Amino acid sequence: MSTIVRYPVLVFVISLLALWLSVQAGALIARKTRPLTESERDDLDLVISSSLTLLALIIGFSFSMAVSRYDQRKDYEEEEANAIGTEYVRADLLPPAEAAKVKQLLVQYLDQRLLFYEAKEWESKTAIDAETTRLQNEMWSTVQGVAKTQQTPMIALAVAGMNDVLNRQGYTQAAWWNRIPVGAWALMAILSISCSALIGYGTHQRGAKLYSLMPFLVSIAFFMIADIDSPRRGVIHVAPQNLESLSQSLHGQ
Repeated sequence: MSTIVRYPVLVFVISLLALWLSVQAGALIARKTRPLTESERDDLDLVISSSLTLLALIIGFSFSMAVSRYDQRKDYEEEEANAIGTEYVRADLLPPAEAAKVKQLLVQYLDQRLLFYEAKEWESKTAIDAETTRLQNEMWSTVQGVAKTQQTPMIALAVAGMNDVLNRQGYTQAAWWNRIPVGAWALMAILSISCSALIGYGTHQRGAKLYSLMPFLVSIAFFMIADIDSPRRGVIHVAPQNLESLSQSLHGQ
């Protein structure tokens, strides 16, 4: 399931099919059993209403989780751009040779960070992560070498800025890994299937023809949650606007 939720369209198709079949299964059971009495219908209506209320709460809770994670990814993108821009300025505190090298590495590093946000395939992300790690090691070794020989407040400020750049990348990666738990998706799936079966059973007893509408609506809700929660797939994703603006500024220099 952890692989399926990476693809919002696939979540929509699978959920729509599963819920529609659940409705049909409930209707089939209703056709093969005796009609409900008036009191039994009242009890069934109460069960259906309670189940739908619980499903709505679970969907709303999961949507809130997805939105909070999306906002977190946006915040870390802004913080990462600020950290890189600040360290680019602080690089002038280093000796001229090391300052030029660090600035060049920061520009290359910024390009990799942009690729990280724009990559759609996990295979390409692996190569980006490897190049990002190499640049991080080279930048840190450069400022570390200067700090060992020149332990001054200005050099310490440049080292602290580089440490902030590396930390922000780690925070960003952690935010992209922070997804809605599989257990929450499983709970929504079980509850929605149960509600669909109950609706199919109850509406068929009344001869209704609109019981297939509920699977479509719930599937749209699942698609929205998966789309917001998926950093690399779907319509809604984090655009690296701050990193792009910084990249244009640094390349212009």
